[in-house]
Amino acid sequence: MDRVRYPAVAGSFYEGEASALRAKLESLLARARSEGSGGRKELPKALIVPHAGYLYSGPVAARAYSLLEKAQGRISRVVLLGPAHRVYFHGLALPGADVFRTPLGDVPVDPELVHRVESLPQVCERPEAHRQEHSLEVQLPFLQRVLGRFGLLPLVVGEASAREVLEVLEAVRGGPETLLVVSSDLSHYLSSREAKIVDRSTAGRILSLDPSVMPELACGAYPVNGLLLAARKWPLIPVLIEMKNSGETAGGSAGVEGGLEDRVVGYASFAFYETEKGEDSAEKESQEVDGELLLTLAREEVERVLGVRVSSPPRTTPSWLYSPGATFVTIKERGALRGCIGSLEARRPLLDDLRANARAAAFEDPRFPPVGVEELPALRFEVSLLSPTEELPVATEEELLARLRPGTDGLVLSRGSHRGTFLPQVWEDLPDPRDFVRHLKAKAGFPPVGWPEGVAVSRYTVKKWSEAP
Repeated sequence: MDRVRYPAVAGSFYEGEASALRAKLESLLARARSEGSGGRKELPKALIVPHAGYLYSGPVAARAYSLLEKAQGRISRVVLLGPAHRVYFHGLALPGADVFRTPLGDVPVDPELVHRVESLPQVCERPEAHRQEHSLEVQLPFLQRVLGRFGLLPLVVGEASAREVLEVLEAVRGGPETLLVVSSDLSHYLSSREAKIVDRSTAGRILSLDPSVMPELACGAYPVNGLLLAARKWPLIPVLIEMKNSGETAGGSAGVEGGLEDRVVGYASFAFYETEKGEDSAEKESQEVDGELLLTLAREEVERVLGVRVSSPPRTTPSWLYSPGATFVTIKERGALRGCIGSLEARRPLLDDLRANARAAAFEDPRFPPVGVEELPALRFEVSLLSPTEELPVATEEELLARLRPGTDGLVLSRGSHRGTFLPQVWEDLPDPRDFVRHLKAKAGFPPVGWPEGVAVSRYTVKKWSEAP
C-alpha cells in the first residue's frame, strides 16, 4: 500500500477543487505567455521559483513554468528542493512517502532517485518536515499542468551548506530528462521600496552565481546556494525571468501579506540553461569575452567595497566568466599608476579572479595607500586577461633576449621565494629588451647585473581593455 503525503495547503495557498485549480493555472500561464518567455528556446535545466499563495507569487512562478509548456514527454523527472518553515533540522529530508497527492492527482516519488541520495550523510528521512510544508507542495500543481506525468524527488532542506546541497544535486543531475527546481521567496516584510532594493541585490548575486545568499534575503537560501554552486561547476547560465513583490502582484492592500500596510514579500523566478559545448567551445568562449563588461565589473567591485554602490543592476552573466581565468587589474589616477595586482595562473573562475584583483589593486597594493572614495572620479581601470604561461628554457640572458618578443610578451622570472613579472604593457615604458629584463630582475629581487643561476623563465600574452580618459 502506497504511503501518501496528503496536501496541507490546498484550499488556502491554492484552489482546493480540481476544476477551479485547473482554471487558475490556465489563467496564470496564459498571462505569462502574453508577457513573453524571457528566456531561450531550449528547455531550462533548473528553475528558482517562489512559493507563496498563488494570489501573491503565482504570476511570478507562472513566468518560469511557462518555459516548460513544450516539455511533456521530454522531462520525466523533477528534483524539487524547498526550505523548511516548520521543523528545524540539519541536512535534507526525504518524505518517507511513495506519492504526493494534490487536487490534480498523485505524483509518484521516484525510488531510483531516492536510492541515489538516501545513503548520503546529510540526507535523512523526516516525514514531519514534509507534513505541513508548503514550499514544495505549491509547485506540484504547476508541474502537473506543464509536464503531465513525472517522477519526483522531494527534498525539504534544513540548515545545510552549499556543498552538502551540491553533493545531492550531483547525484541526481541526470540528463535532459531531469529538471531541478528550487523553491524560494526573497525578502520578507519590508516596504515595497526597500524590498525592490534588497531583492535587486539578491538577484544580482544569483545572476553572478554567488553562493553566499543569506536566509534573511531568501528563505530558500540553503538550496539556492547549492544550486548556484552547481551552476558554477557544470556550468549553467542564469536568466532572470520575473521579479516582483506581493504588493505588485496582488495589488493594493490585498497585496500586503499579513494585512500590514506596505509590508511585502519579494518574489523572483530564474531559469538556468546548460551551455553548448563543442570541440571548439574554448576558442568560441575566448572570442566572446567582453572587455567592457570586465571593466564594469572591476569598477563596480571597488565601488561596492567603498559603499558607493549598494547593488549592481541584475544582468545575465555569460558563461565564460565562470571558466578559469587569470587577470591583472591596473588602476591609474590622472595617468599615474595607483595600483596593480593580478594572477599569473588560472586557478579560479574568471569572475572571482577579476573581483579579487580589483579589490587588491585598490586597497592592498603595498606601494600605495588604499583608494579613497573621493578619488573615484579620477580613477581609470585597465583589465588584462592573461594567456596560459609558456616556459622558456633559457640558460643565459643573451638567449632570453634573443627569444623575447618586445611589445608582445609578458615575462615571469622566479626562483624559490623570488618572483617578478612585467605585463606586456611595460614595454611602453621600457622598449629596450635589456632594460626590460634588467628592471624585471630587480623587481624579482635578483641582482640587475648577471644572470641568476637556476632562474625559471616563462612568458604569456594578454588581451587588455582600458577605460576611456
